[in-house]
Amino acid sequence: MKTRRFLLTLLAGATALMGAGQAAAQQQRPIRLVVPYAAGGPIDNTARILAERVKDTLGTVIIDNKPGAGGNIGADVVAKAPADGLTIGIAATATNAVNPWLYNKIPFNAATDFAPITQMVRVPNVLVMNADTAKRLNINTVADLVRYAKANPAKLNYGSGGNGSAGHLAGELFKKEAGIFAVHIPYNGGSPAQLALISGQVDFNFDNLATAAPNIRSGKLKAIAVTTLQRSSSLPDVPPVADTLKGFSIDTWWGLVAPAGTPHDVVAKLNQAFVAALNAPETKTRFASLLAEPVGNSPEQFGAFMKSELAKYEKVVKATGAKVD
Repeated sequence: MKTRRFLLTLLAGATALMGAGQAAAQQQRPIRLVVPYAAGGPIDNTARILAERVKDTLGTVIIDNKPGAGGNIGADVVAKAPADGLTIGIAATATNAVNPWLYNKIPFNAATDFAPITQMVRVPNVLVMNADTAKRLNINTVADLVRYAKANPAKLNYGSGGNGSAGHLAGELFKKEAGIFAVHIPYNGGSPAQLALISGQVDFNFDNLATAAPNIRSGKLKAIAVTTLQRSSSLPDVPPVADTLKGFSIDTWWGLVAPAGTPHDVVAKLNQAFVAALNAPETKTRFASLLAEPVGNSPEQFGAFMKSELAKYEKVVKATGAKVD
């Protein structure tokens, strides 16, 4: 009898140890952070910076690049992952605000398939002109550009990286808010569009600040305005478009999301760790080198922001008539 009780006690202890070991193993499983774009770009770089910063609080975070279909493939991976906090991903302007209106079919619902964690980054876009063209036309401000366009209908044109690109949508929103007309010339990517601007083939572009900055510094391009509501610390002397066209805002952003249904306490833990990482001085310094401004906020704030962006881009995309099959 004593032997039997002893064996039962040993068995119970072993079971408890196994349970504890399984729980520890579960806790030690790495978090997969799905980046819906190729390695080496600004979104991938910022994700890797944060993955390093949260090791002490969340453990290992593995970056999993899933590019394709304008980011839709990676976003769909996150949307369909188990809601256990072990798979999270990047939600960006394209995947969660533009693509739902740009693509005829999309495999996920941007409004309902994700649990917001925190916004990560805001990257200003910038309205730039060929410096020689701006000097010849005497355009130094947004008001000058609008005045010239109204006095010379259909004489201005602008380039972009393609139909439905950020530069195209920014240009169309600008035309609408300013009440002007300018011919849109799409190119096969942002680099060809910038080369067309530098060579004088087009008059103005809306470009990513990180891409445009070297040519602004060299004097080839003139920065007229940034597209964020406030001035950018990277271009403190350049005013926002919103100073002239009230409320104009069309910057690039991205943040972290989990699959819908992820428990609130898990989302809260992730939020706390990543916001702390975003607020770390080292993170701010490293993001600044990418001309990206860190933004750490609550899940509720990021969710409300994404909802407003989705509604905003519905109007912009429909106004352009742009579609991707």
